[in-house]
Amino acid sequence: MLNIGIDIGGTKIAGGVVSADGTIVDRIRVDTPTDTDALADAVADMVRHFRDSHDVTAVGVAAAGFLDRTRSIMRHAPNIDWVEHPLRAELESRVGVAVVLENDANAAGWAEYRFGAGRGSANMVMLTLGTGVGGAVVIDGQLLIGGRGAAGELGHVRFERGGRLCGCGLYGCLEQYASGRALQREAIAIADDPELGSALAQVRDERGSIPGDAISRLILADDPGAMEALHRVATALGESAGGFQATLDPEIFVIGGGVAQLGETLLAPVRAAYRGALPGGENAAPADFAIATLGNDAGLIGVADLAGGR
Repeated sequence: MLNIGIDIGGTKIAGGVVSADGTIVDRIRVDTPTDTDALADAVADMVRHFRDSHDVTAVGVAAAGFLDRTRSIMRHAPNIDWVEHPLRAELESRVGVAVVLENDANAAGWAEYRFGAGRGSANMVMLTLGTGVGGAVVIDGQLLIGGRGAAGELGHVRFERGGRLCGCGLYGCLEQYASGRALQREAIAIADDPELGSALAQVRDERGSIPGDAISRLILADDPGAMEALHRVATALGESAGGFQATLDPEIFVIGGGVAQLGETLLAPVRAAYRGALPGGENAAPADFAIATLGNDAGLIGVADLAGGR
């Protein structure tokens, strides 16, 4: 059984033909058109190409944004001009077959649950640390959608009352403290500290900024300033995971996104903060933590699998 999975990103559309075991057997990647009609046409062209070359069973499309519970209407998208947009109907009219639509973070989380780091569990929380913090929740083998379709937006759980302004319009959201952007913000602040920040300040002076790759290199070199920035971000993530444990009781937390490339260097302080925030303390049964394994392919793999199972 082969299914088509298409992941619409802000700059790229990634498409693939995916087998029942999560293997991508064919793929295409194109730039994301800025015009929404042209974007829908690009998706349709991709589907037609795959259907001409493979005997496919179902089509799934993942996109960043807030979907309604029926997975038909894109209520709002951060990078594309969709507002209360009937995206599923638009795509189906061009493709000529049924389309399963899902949020990109949910699709990626489902892929990790089925084929990646969460495989074998029944209850999983995925946290993706990128520009923000993406979330996906699987409870008793089912993707959590919620009453209005917006469950799993864990990056917008309030971490600090009256804290930093978030792009969603609220203050103190977790993604302002535990994302790749948050790591960069902490590094910039620490660069002004003459005791901790000398290496970070040197990068800033040489490059005009402190990019993520430079922070990662300094972390892996055990630079004290970069390690302090990581500790602050990991602590926020771990403390929040303790709260998610009390609410969702997952067996495993899967951590993805660019910051997750730090591997155990990230997970060790996350686990420490998590244990300190875990209800029940030493008597509680902690969840496992693991780094996501499917990378940028997770969205298209996950939505292809969701399409095949519905």
